[in-house]
Amino acid sequence: MADDSGKDNVATFAAGCFWGVEHIFNKHFPQLKTSVGYSNGKEDITNPSYRQVCSGSTEFAEALRIEFDPSNVTYAQLVEHFYRTHDPTTKDRQGNDRGTQYRSGIYTHSDEQLRIAKEVTERIQKEHFTPKGEKIVTEIQPAGTWYDAEEYHQKYLDQNPMGYQCPTHRLHW
Repeated sequence: MADDSGKDNVATFAAGCFWGVEHIFNKHFPQLKTSVGYSNGKEDITNPSYRQVCSGSTEFAEALRIEFDPSNVTYAQLVEHFYRTHDPTTKDRQGNDRGTQYRSGIYTHSDEQLRIAKEVTERIQKEHFTPKGEKIVTEIQPAGTWYDAEEYHQKYLDQNPMGYQCPTHRLHW
């Protein structure tokens, strides 16, 4: 469990299966420190397992936690990359992965991150989705309690290059 409230050098994103989310962030930003885990679920559930989260009963999202140096990459750049690498217009789904654990979410760690996330979302909506008649459904809310996923999930696609990767985890523009 991590308590990162108030830290502007931590970002938390949910965009479907966390293997692919971590993989595409690390591919484009190799200097980041990342971990996959579970965020923004029921408060009365502690340290959920992958099996529990996949059941949908915990309300936790599979998520990516990023530690970054704002002098190398800004939070706004990370938010834009988040939108570029998944489909933020589908509720509780990425590709064939369905359920609340696969929702699109930005979980902020400060008021400044909240402001930036909303501004970037508005710009991305206007530039990339309004022209196609689509609406971003990404939830933007304060980061809840974070739990690291089991060790075998960390950097999964680096360890298992032929492992499953959701087809939405690619650069869309």
